[in-house]
Amino acid sequence: MADVRTFSRYDSSLNKKFKTMSSKANAIISRHESNGNYVMVNGVKTFYLDAGSGPVVFCVHGVPTSSFLYRKVAFALEERGLRTIAIDLPGLGLSDRPEDFEYLFSNLGRFCNRFLDELKFDEVHLLIHDIGTPIGLSMADRNSSRIRSITVLNSMLDVEHFVKPLPMRPFEKPVLGEAALAMLTPTTFPLMMKSAGVVNSDVISHEEMDAYMHLLKREDGGKAFLKIMRSFEQTKEFTEACYRAWKNPDYPVQLIWGDKDPFLSWEEQGRAFEDARPGVLVTKVESKHFLQEEAYETIAAKVKELSQNV
Repeated sequence: MADVRTFSRYDSSLNKKFKTMSSKANAIISRHESNGNYVMVNGVKTFYLDAGSGPVVFCVHGVPTSSFLYRKVAFALEERGLRTIAIDLPGLGLSDRPEDFEYLFSNLGRFCNRFLDELKFDEVHLLIHDIGTPIGLSMADRNSSRIRSITVLNSMLDVEHFVKPLPMRPFEKPVLGEAALAMLTPTTFPLMMKSAGVVNSDVISHEEMDAYMHLLKREDGGKAFLKIMRSFEQTKEFTEACYRAWKNPDYPVQLIWGDKDPFLSWEEQGRAFEDARPGVLVTKVESKHFLQEEAYETIAAKVKELSQNV
């Protein structure tokens, strides 16, 4: 049986790690944690946001985020009779950051399948974003019978030939990556959010941006994040698995794309999904990379619509 525990307060042992975090940001993280649970998966204490009831929408985030990015989507889905399960991948958010974990996309995909096994979810609707897409597609390729539908948000499909956006490239380099991470703070993160994350920066408070940074770095200072950035699985074999899962006719798929994303533009990345599955439903929204922050109602409505077509 899965070892599932609910925590009503943010882990007090971590408060010492967050001496610079505002009390409001601390309260935001505490509230986020109280809306989820923990489960042990292969020895890794794994957090997940759990909201609503009904058919399960399994959300997989990318970098440099966590399940926190899905908090608004989760409650919009709840209003539509769906249950959100949004995982914090190992190394990010409130989940453990084991030093010996293999952060390859394929292994994270296996981990997600094991996570769903522990929670005894036989069927899920996938909602995936950023590197959460190759991770989620890898998961689907290994266990397609579990998948009821797939909704992809701004992501990449041709992983083999993917070139990281310029602001993310330093993180893959030793020394340079550590320096870039040190410069990513609650003061500088809002600048990135405004330039590449959202169209309307008023949709996210400074305290929420502070929370994002502390969920990224936590007690390891972001070392696990750097390992992920240096573990992109850009092989032909893995990319073929992603295409195979995306093109699988056993379940419906759709794209929801922030059309002002300077990191993963429609022409450079979105078009590959459309070309691989002609006729796929495409919904473009006026947003940038973190469209979950401002297009959450559209995302929830479209996921609900697709779930009804199964």
